Amino acid sequence: MLPIDRPVLAPSQDGDDTQPIRPPATVIDEQRREPARKVAQDLIAPPRLDPAEIERVEPRPPLSELGLAVPPKTPMPKDWREVLLYRPIATESVVFESVGRKVIISGAQGIDLDRSCSFHDVNWPCGQRARAAFNAWLRGRALKCFVPPDVERFAIAAPCRLGKQDVGAWLVSNGWATALPSGIYGKAEATARNAQMGIFGSAQ
Repeated sequence: MLPIDRPVLAPSQDGDDTQPIRPPATVIDEQRREPARKVAQDLIAPPRLDPAEIERVEPRPPLSELGLAVPPKTPMPKDWREVLLYRPIATESVVFESVGRKVIISGAQGIDLDRSCSFHDVNWPCGQRARAAFNAWLRGRALKCFVPPDVERFAIAAPCRLGKQDVGAWLVSNGWATALPSGIYGKAEATARNAQMGIFGSAQ
């Protein structure tokens, strides 16, 4: 084995004289000696922009509501507890009384008792119908609500559940209440409007 840089002696036709032969340069060495050639530099490299010509635009809205941040829940007072309120009786569409307490379902706007609704030019007492629907749904069962430890003389706004069902969500989604602007029942009201349920439909 001979090194690449060492000349190789080639035999002559007579067999006695020898001539040194330099091996040909490899392709790799030739490629290293030649500089790289730039191809389509104007198309590949980004053009130079003047910062004064750049205009900032408003960000696009999200593609869906899944990426939106959920509004933080308002923490309940530390001394409030979830208690059972037995035999609730609805006095309005979002108000009921039980064991000396008067509770307003938080996040929902009630329907006044004297309110009348119109559907296809037909008026009907939707306020009284909303209270009756709430009473029929309760049917003397117990509601679990977050309330203060002491009995208050004035009405309190509190979230309540009937089993696993959120009371405010049921009232608003069935059209017997509306969602407060700062509440969490906006989608439930939209469902009731699209389905023409409760006050958004005809008398039942």
